Formats: sequence, C-alpha cells, structure tokens
Amino acid sequence: MQAIILSSNTAIRAEVITLRTNARKIDGISKAVLVEQLKEKLKSGKIVKFAYLKSNGEVRIAFGTTNHDFVKDKVYGWGASRENYATTAYFDLEKCGWRSFRWENLIAVF
Repeated sequence: MQAIILSSNTAIRAEVITLRTNARKIDGISKAVLVEQLKEKLKSGKIVKFAYLKSNGEVRIAFGTTNHDFVKDKVYGWGASRENYATTAYFDLEKCGWRSFRWENLIAVF
C-alpha cells in the first residue's frame, strides 16, 4: 500500500473538489495537487501558462503570475482571499488584471 502525504491546504482543496464534482476522492486529490503545483509556479516569479474551464464553458489558456515583486503595485485593498471562495486568483498578463477560477476547473499547467 502506498501513502499520499498532503499539506493541509491541499487536503482541504481535495475535499472541496470532491464534494463539488461528486468525483472519486483520488480524482479530487489529483486536481488539488495540480492546483498546488500551479500556485507554487505562480509565486516563483516566472510567467506561467495554464488552462482552465471558464464559468461560461469556454477553455481559457492563461498566462499569469502572483509574484510579489510584479503584483505589489496591482493590489488594491485588503479584500478577502480568493481561497475563502475555493478559487485561485492570479494576475492575467494578457488582460492586465486579476482573474480567478474554481479549483475543480483547472485543466492543465504547462
């Protein structure tokens, strides 16, 4: 038997994804790990290419970052974290603005 060790944030994301999609637990975990990988890349300072399903059903190929040095002058206020809404926020370099997506809608990180 193999064990999967998850951070508490990833475990919470996995549970939310599983509940929202009625998926198998392992599918929720897999998607949550993908979200965690994306978040790490977004913070790294690199421009990250990823895909997700928009709320209107379109697939969005995005180029974004959350690197503090890049976004510090683009943060307006102290609003609630998107994590509270089970979404991930990023600064979209094509749209020049903040965007977010639901965790279960992440398709791929390139």
